[in-house]
Parts: sequence; structure tokens; C-alpha cells
Amino acid sequence: MSSVVVVTGSAGLIGSESVRHFAGLGMDVVGVDNDMRGYFFGADGSTKWNLDRLITEVGDRYTHHDVDIRDRDGLRKLFAGLGRNVGLVIHCAAQPSHDWAAREPFTDFDVNAVGTLNMLEAVRQHCPEAPFIFTSTNKVYGDLPNSLPLVEQETRWELPEDHQWYDGIDETMSIDQCLHSVFGASKVAADVMVQEYGRYFDMPTGVFRGGTLTGPGHSAAELHGYLAYVMRCVMEQRVYRIFGYKGKMVRDAIHSHDLVSAFEAFYRAPRIAEVYNMGGGRYSNASHIEAFQIAAEITGLEARTEYVEENRVGDHQWWISSTARFEQHYPDWKLTYDVPAILREMYEANRDVWKA
Repeated sequence: MSSVVVVTGSAGLIGSESVRHFAGLGMDVVGVDNDMRGYFFGADGSTKWNLDRLITEVGDRYTHHDVDIRDRDGLRKLFAGLGRNVGLVIHCAAQPSHDWAAREPFTDFDVNAVGTLNMLEAVRQHCPEAPFIFTSTNKVYGDLPNSLPLVEQETRWELPEDHQWYDGIDETMSIDQCLHSVFGASKVAADVMVQEYGRYFDMPTGVFRGGTLTGPGHSAAELHGYLAYVMRCVMEQRVYRIFGYKGKMVRDAIHSHDLVSAFEAFYRAPRIAEVYNMGGGRYSNASHIEAFQIAAEITGLEARTEYVEENRVGDHQWWISSTARFEQHYPDWKLTYDVPAILREMYEANRDVWKA
């Protein structure tokens, strides 16, 4: 089995978790990251701190390349040099914010859609047998989930218990004919292209449509990294702006460790052009109001919030993923973190950094 793993966005949340995980399995990891997150979100969002920590912790098993995924030539040279030694590709690099995408649509599409195509083609030319894992998003479903018959409760919106998707939305939901946000559309293009390379070229590709991906490795900023930013705001006593839906919008949250263990399962038994909704499901979810209550309990500090009436364009009012399909294919995998555990770990990891 080839022993090199290529990880794009290697200093980001899922990328860095992937680096540590696969290096821990004894594999050599090649990281591709040029800290575009700092460009997108400023100092809060920069991943430089995470890269420095990664290089120190992982040591010789990690090689870093400051390559932009929009640079076709740079990727071609990188993959040509690695050749058939590549046993796995995890593509995490992206512009991840739907608010930001509308500011620079070309940048968003070039990074998310064209960058993914550049990666797929480099893999097809040089290591087509390597499983290709893509971190997609539940935003490919656009605002269609908002047409569900939601019921308002005291702290959250909720689906009736007899609804087919009460236990989580599965992959049969349409991704068509709804409002996506510019970001959602660029991720749809990438998502479908990853599937296409699987079907058309018979490559082992897996699309993981994540809900709230989270963990202590998140460079939390207002426009991206919701749960980490909740905890950061409470700890630093920043005011958090809640956008719309009375703060009762529901998100399921999956810890980066649980997602990367799913990546390992796929790597060990890859399939062609698979699509999985990946999130915390019924095991790990919270509304914004509930998340702040939990964060306040953990820190002993009051949450400072400001309510903005208008919701974000294309934002989900209620999202809980069904992971049933993935669990059917990989029955040994299971979630280990729920929302309180995730927030507590963030608190412990950042108590010396995030101070009022």
C-alpha cells in the first residue's frame, strides 16, 4: 500500500486533524496550504499558528508545500514528483464562508470549483488509484431544508417526530432549484465534479457533505467556525451577533476527530463516487441559544449576544444530518463527541489564549 497522504488545507481544522491522524498511522503526509484563510477572515482566521504547531508535533513525517490549489502547474509538479507513492488524497482546501463568497465570486469559484478540478486532474494523471476524499458541505442542499414543516419550540426549531427526516436529512434530498448562496453553488460544482471523476474515470472518490465541522483546531472567526466562535466570544466576552430565526436555528456538529476517523474507514475500503451526509446527527446538535447556554455553564461567564433580525442568505433554519448511509457502509464507525464535550474541549484547549 502506498504510504504518502496528500492533504490540502493542511493547516485548517480538518486538514490538520487529518495530518496528525495519518502520520500517527505511520504514513508520510504532504501538506498543501497557503493560509488563504488569513486573506478571507483576517488575523482571527489565519492558520499560521496551527501550521507552526503541526510542524513541531508531527516532525519528519510532515512536509509542507505553500502551493495555491488554483496553481495548476504547481499541483502538477507536486503530484508528478510524488507519483504512485500517493496512497490517499484528502482535499480540504476551500473558501468556506457563504457571506464572504458574494464579495469576491471569482475568487470563491476559482478556489472551490476550479481548485477541486485541478486537484482531481492532477490525481487522475499521476495516482488515479489513490482514494480521493472531498470535504463538501450541507450547503449544497441550498435553502431547501427551510421548506420542511418546522415547529417552533422554546429554544429551537424542530421537525415533527413522525417526519421521514426527523432522525436526520439523508442524501436523497435534492440539491437543485433552490437558493444556495454563491458559496453553496461553487461547492455544488466541486461536489458533482468529484462524483463525476469517480463515475467517468472509475476513480475511488468520496464526497463528505459536512454540517458544522468543529474542534479545538478551529481558527474561529465570525464568518466561519460557528461553535468555536461561540466559545471564543463567551471566553473573551465579545458580543456575538445572532442572525435571524430567533437564535433557534439548529445545527448538528461533528468533531474533527470523528470526521477523520470516517476518512480512515473510507481509505481502508474505498468506493466509487460515494456521497455521504456527515454530521453529529441526533447525537450531537444544538440551537444557537442552547450552544450559548452550554458555553456559559462551562465557563461560568455570561454570553453577550446581539440579535440581528435578518438571517444570512441561504442559511439553514434546521439541519441535522443522517449518517445512516455511511454507517451502513462502515458499521464499525461511530460518533464519540457531542456538543457539550466539543465545547468543553475548546474551553480547555484555549483557556490560556481566549481571555476577556
